[in-house]
Amino acid sequence: MIGQPTVIRFKELDELGGVSEALLRLGAETPVWLFEGQMGAGKTTLIKALCSHLGVTTHVQSPTFSLVNEYDAGGRTIYHFDFYRIKDETEALDMGVEEYFDSGDFCFVEWPGKVENLWPLNYMQLHLEADESGMRILEVTRV
Repeated sequence: MIGQPTVIRFKELDELGGVSEALLRLGAETPVWLFEGQMGAGKTTLIKALCSHLGVTTHVQSPTFSLVNEYDAGGRTIYHFDFYRIKDETEALDMGVEEYFDSGDFCFVEWPGKVENLWPLNYMQLHLEADESGMRILEVTRV
């Protein structure tokens, strides 16, 4: 069942702590988060803030070439996917994406449209846009 979308607006990087906190309250029980938006909208920056809020102390970067990065968050594992360069869903299946999605650990997925047929039944969809003034508009829907 699709819930009502929540809209969060922010402009400055120092607002990301509060945005992360609000998102983690919304999605605490939903491990798979699908981040959509144009290149440069701020998806990776938002994921960095979420990981920091969750206790990741290592460097967080988009796994553009490796497809998935794994981060330790104080005994919890966070998986960060970037499917921008994936050719087809078979690549994601071959790397075991379904096992990651079923793990119960947070899975933050950039460019999820490339693997749309592999999405789990329940997920949180985050669509991020930047307007001409630099304001970020984040629409969040739990499915």
